Amino acid sequence: MENATKVIGNVVHTVKEYVMVVQLHDKVEEDKLRRVVEYFRGEIYQRPPLRSSVKRTLRKRRIYEIELLEYTGRFALLRVTSDPGTYMRKLAHDMGLLLGVGAHMRELRRTRTGPFKEDETLFTMQEVMEAVTLWRESGDERLLRRVVQPVEVSIVHMPKIMILDTAVDAVAHGANLAAPGVARLTSDVRKGSTVALLTLKGELVALGVSQYDSGEIKNMSRGVVVKVKRVYMPTGVYPQAWRRQVSGT
Repeated sequence: MENATKVIGNVVHTVKEYVMVVQLHDKVEEDKLRRVVEYFRGEIYQRPPLRSSVKRTLRKRRIYEIELLEYTGRFALLRVTSDPGTYMRKLAHDMGLLLGVGAHMRELRRTRTGPFKEDETLFTMQEVMEAVTLWRESGDERLLRRVVQPVEVSIVHMPKIMILDTAVDAVAHGANLAAPGVARLTSDVRKGSTVALLTLKGELVALGVSQYDSGEIKNMSRGVVVKVKRVYMPTGVYPQAWRRQVSGT
């Protein structure tokens, strides 16, 4: 799909995972460090640091997982899974305050963004170049198919609604999804949430905003259930059943 990169906005604003090296300004007991690390699990308040591109207002973020992987001397290696927009350097600074010795972030590596993980779905530019070169010179697509993944990989974390073949082309033309076009859906669809609309084959058709919860949609026989906001499938891929219905044929 030529416009598949437009789905990236729904990946950027998803859960992130980091591995971070925190340098303490003085030594502390490991047990004390572990207690302070656990203190930051859950909902926290943060004010962005001075050197940031956003307004420095107090805001809430959630730390889903935080783990002390290694501690040697004054260096702590942490793994953190958090809401997007959580500042790791501010987290390190606040840990230092709570420990009473001060601390700062020494190194940071992002290891996951939404469904994309460093050791599973991410590739270096060198690997991309090698895959393209191999395909161009020998016609071997195997490495290229590993590197260039289907757009559907980017929405595996989202609530989904599978739609009937007869509704696909109408949605591809920008029409909202009505209840009769729903084939099945996941249980995590919530009113106001962004959902992925897929064909019965699992192809991404569009993204939209659900107007109802999944339980309500299952019991609906009419009315708009999803307002489409971005279409990814070209028109004409599936039969134009909606045109026949409009013309009465």
